[in-house]
Amino acid sequence: MSPNAEPPVCRIMNYGKYKYAQAKKEKESKKKQKIINVKEIRMTPNIEDHDLSVKAKNACKFLEDGDRVKVVVRFRGRELGHMEVGKEVLMQFAELTSEYAVIDKQPIVEGKNMTMFLAPKK
Repeated sequence: MSPNAEPPVCRIMNYGKYKYAQAKKEKESKKKQKIINVKEIRMTPNIEDHDLSVKAKNACKFLEDGDRVKVVVRFRGRELGHMEVGKEVLMQFAELTSEYAVIDKQPIVEGKNMTMFLAPKK
């Protein structure tokens, strides 16, 4: 109980019961935690407006549930020469989801992909 007292004070108890109570407390605290998932949405730089709005609508559902969204624009072949088009698509996507999300990480190029993370608004 108090190891600094002179003489030290201790309690005689059932160790199995104590261990069970600790496990139960730990399990209860895990229930209260919110697990944040990262959902991924993939597109190409030459995506049509309607397709982009459908993907934005899906992203809004994910954001309402409290998940983060990773938006990926995949470049193939000659599309690699037009990275600015991909950035415009990502910014347009961010604008469509601005009601539900804020940009967590700005668009960055990783190999043949350009990625951006969106976090739900509080």
